[in-house]
Order: sequence, then C-alpha cells, then structure tokens
Amino acid sequence: MGTYKIAVLKGDGIGPEVVTEAMEVLKCIGNKYHHTFLFDEKLVGGCAYDAYGTPLPDETLNACKNSDSVLLGAVGGAKWDHLPSSLRPETGALLKLRSSLGLYANLRPAIIHKALKDASPIRSEIIGDHLDILVVRELTGGIYFGEKGYREGRYGKEAYDVEAYSEYEIKRIVIQAFEAAMKRNKHVSSIDKANVLESSKLWRKIVTEVAENYPEVTLDHMYVDNAAMQLIRDPKHFDVIVTSNIFGDIISDEASQITGSIGMLPSASLAQDAFGMYEPIHGSAPDIAGKNIANPIATILSTAMMLKFSFGLMQEAQTIEDAVTKVLDAGYRTPDIYHEETTKVGTKEMGKLIVEAILK
Repeated sequence: MGTYKIAVLKGDGIGPEVVTEAMEVLKCIGNKYHHTFLFDEKLVGGCAYDAYGTPLPDETLNACKNSDSVLLGAVGGAKWDHLPSSLRPETGALLKLRSSLGLYANLRPAIIHKALKDASPIRSEIIGDHLDILVVRELTGGIYFGEKGYREGRYGKEAYDVEAYSEYEIKRIVIQAFEAAMKRNKHVSSIDKANVLESSKLWRKIVTEVAENYPEVTLDHMYVDNAAMQLIRDPKHFDVIVTSNIFGDIISDEASQITGSIGMLPSASLAQDAFGMYEPIHGSAPDIAGKNIANPIATILSTAMMLKFSFGLMQEAQTIEDAVTKVLDAGYRTPDIYHEETTKVGTKEMGKLIVEAILK
C-alpha cells in the first residue's frame, strides 16, 4: 500500500523492448498488492545524444535524483562509438550516472534455474541442480574513474589509466559483501592481484581487517587469473565474490555465461541508502533490436531486486521470481535459451506469460 516513483531510462537497442515488459510486470504487482508505481520516462544514452547532443541530459539526471529508484535498459551501440569518451553512452551516461548518484555497490547474482541447467556450457556434474553466486563489484572507483590521458613516452605517444583505491572505498564495498554473505552461505571470496598491484595489496589488507568483524564468515583470497579458472572448474566453490570495478566487470560476465545466457541476469547498483539503479547486465544488442526476440527476464528480475533492496517489498519480489521460475518450468523460452524440446516465444510473449503467472 505504498507509492513509489521510478525514473525509467529505456536507453538504446533492445532497452525499450525489455524495459516495457518489466514495467508491465511492475504494474501487475502494483495491482495485486495495492501499490502505485509512478513511472517518469527520460532519454539516456545514444538516443539522448541524438535528441539533445549529450548522452545524459540534466533533465534525466534530475529525474533520477528525484525518484525512489531507477530502472535502466541498456545504452550504447556502434552508431555512437566514434564519439569522444565524454559523449559516448557508456562513459558519458552510464559511468556518470553511477558517480552522480553515488552508486558504489553493484550486486550481480548469477543463478542457474533447474529448468535451464542444460543451457550452461559447463558439464551438469559440475553445476549440479542449482548454482547461486553473488558478485559484489565496487562501482565508482578504480581504473574506470582514475586519472587518464596521453603523454609522450619512450616509443612515442602513450595512453594511461590509473587504478587507485582509498581505504574508505574498499571498506564500504567489502562490508556490503560480508553482510550479504551473512544472509547466504557465509563464504566470501575476495578477488585481487595483490602479487603485482599496490592497489590490490591495500584491498587485501582491508578485506582481512573487515573479516575480523565477521567470524562466522569463511574468507578466501584469490588472484583474479586463478579465480577466472576456478569459476569454470569449480563454480560451486563460490558464494559471494567481492572485487574491484574492472575485475568485477570481467568476472561477473564470466559468471553470467556459466548460467547459459546473459539475458537471464539482473543487477542492482546501490548507494549508501536504499536508493538504487536496476538494470540487466547485458548490453543494448542493436543487431536484434525491434525483432521481438530479446530476453526480458534479466530486466524483469531486476525489478524484483528493486522491490527487495530499495522498497523492502520482499513478498512482491518473491512473487516475480516465482513467476519467472514457473514460466521456465513450463518450457517457454526466448531464442537465446531455446532448444527443440521447448516452446519458443518472443519478448512480448515472455513478458505476458510472466504477468499471467503472477496473477495465478
């Protein structure tokens, strides 16, 4: 029985298609549980650049700041790759949104539904019947936000990007990871490159110190190259992974492929309070835009994370997750997860099926 204002940024490529289905799911949840979701739609990314000459108009950023949460589709595409960094959708919009909104913690669950076990490229005896890994990625520090530029070097022009982390930045993301682990299987794997990087040495030191406050949680440290191998060899070893911005970017995408499709995985980017931005981890996929074949499940599950983390609506979030499971168990699949023993449906049809499952 609450009212919640959501800034909706559909973005580019398949973003508008998958976000539209997620909005229909939220409307259904609102009707079922007597909540009101107010949607404030704004342009972001390449479409905003085309309309306003900037990928993140002030109007869009202000709408986000004046909302209770943000629902984002995806931004970018080859059409805008020629633009300077400050005007490209990925940097001029996405990174700026994260920094401007203080979204320092990125939570990316990698879950294999039993019905999709055969879609994983990993052998079934390694996966088992279920896999549930949570990647906690630092989102507003590190090399993506560090000093960068060009200079004259020994062999001509050089480009450089600086990886830098403060104790404060490391500590707050690590606490997020340990708090999450306390609600799960009480195991944290911290991923770094402390044998080479000074920033990783500090990272490992802070992680070890924070761990002392969580004696119930098992902690292990891994170098990122080893972690990438272990994630394939023994994915069930992992419960919560905590790591830096760039390592988290790579590791979470690797984890997504273990589940069988990047189109299945949601994410939450959280600030210090309950405010968050929710989006699928996949990109804008302009090659399939407008064809009604994109998988909307990652975006729909992102709304479940929104209900859980920003609004505290646990039952409503579970209803969405259960509806997705019911539809998958019934054998319905978008093309990315389809095989001949299942029923192929499009973006709109998948959204409709999930809404119907919520109403049952």
